[in-house]
Amino acid sequence: MNTKSELLKEAWERLEKSIVYYDGRPIGMIAANDPESEALNYDQCFVRDFVSSALAFLIAGKPEIVRNFLLATLALQSHEPQMDSFKPGPGLMPASFKVETRQNGEYYLTADFGEDAIARVPPVDSCLWWILLLRAYVKATGDISFAHQPEFQEGIRLILELCLVHRFAMYPTMLVPDGAFMIDRRMGVYEHPLEIQVLFYAALRAAGELLLPNDSNNSCINSLNQRLQTLTYHVREYYWLDLKRLNEIYRYKGDEFGKKVANRFNIYAQSIPGWLTEWLPQTGGYLAGNLGPGRMDFRFFALGNLMAIVTSLASEKESQSIMNLIEQRWDDLVGYMPMKICFPALDGEEWRIITGCDPKNTPWSYHNGGNWPVLLCFLTAAALKTGRIELAQKAFDLAQNRLSQDRWPEYYDSKNARLIGKESKNYQTWTIAGFLVANDLIENPTRLALLSFDESLKS
Repeated sequence: MNTKSELLKEAWERLEKSIVYYDGRPIGMIAANDPESEALNYDQCFVRDFVSSALAFLIAGKPEIVRNFLLATLALQSHEPQMDSFKPGPGLMPASFKVETRQNGEYYLTADFGEDAIARVPPVDSCLWWILLLRAYVKATGDISFAHQPEFQEGIRLILELCLVHRFAMYPTMLVPDGAFMIDRRMGVYEHPLEIQVLFYAALRAAGELLLPNDSNNSCINSLNQRLQTLTYHVREYYWLDLKRLNEIYRYKGDEFGKKVANRFNIYAQSIPGWLTEWLPQTGGYLAGNLGPGRMDFRFFALGNLMAIVTSLASEKESQSIMNLIEQRWDDLVGYMPMKICFPALDGEEWRIITGCDPKNTPWSYHNGGNWPVLLCFLTAAALKTGRIELAQKAFDLAQNRLSQDRWPEYYDSKNARLIGKESKNYQTWTIAGFLVANDLIENPTRLALLSFDESLKS
């Protein structure tokens, strides 16, 4: 077994081998560098996937690649009015980009806004992660003038205008389709999935720090401040699940009419899944996966809950309860590799209906209850934010003992993550980067400031 220093050295070497260059400059990372597998779209740089790599480079004092990435993706941002329903609207960031070569040998960048994606779903989360990365870059370098450049201010405004536009909605949350974020296949996560609401909240807070107060930005600043207040209340109040709230839902009356009603979303007690009443511990709780009219998704989704802690969307009390849940249901949510993307998996007839018989999302695999090592860095961040460093170290030790010998896989299968994912790519870049970031956060918890926010909404 390799020593920790040898593992870290290998991880950095593999990370650097995955760097994408453009005009001689590092500009991003390919998704995976697996010599034994067909590249497909894993030879592209995904905005979402780059987050963990960007944090690794920023923590290591190597911000150049992050700066270049931010400049390149800003140049790719859609600006054209949406005259064609098959084209991205202004403000959208691409899901990924790739360096291409013309016949004359010139290099250029091509962007995918979902036109080439499976099921042609636009990347709702890309623009939200982009703002968070811009803030992280400024935090790491102290170069606020970089974000204050007119083109960056315009880029932030376009994203906010896209996210804050008036829609047919009565809630402060964002309405999105299935497959529009990390869970990028049909999994019944349409409407108001937790992960998007948390990223939306974090992006609003980051934008509030980055936007200059001037005539061009004041309208956006006012709008984001108003939305932050209502969004925070909405998620904390209505998404939260613990035994107290579960008892309230169990005794709800249905079909209530009027403004002052307890069952605001008309959730029926019969929709509470049988597994939940036995699984939810006395001192634990979590934010539900989704919420809408007559619908509460009781599944636990890891990234949304972990980022809710890191960004302070979850209150301090809620954050401790989420970590209590993870600690007390460790075998279910972590097992032999941090961490399960959602719990429990869909199976049987429910799997057939909700996933459309997706053969990649079979029970306890891929996005249907698979374990994703990249979540190690977010679990570590949440554990540090709540003062639960022992959980961060326990999770890191699990990853350290397996990732290298398993060739840094994309995901793991089975209820306890003992199997390497059936279609998992090896040498997955964000798996490698997530391991490096987790180690760096444990060794230097002050680096958590790159991604976290204080409890106060004031910037």
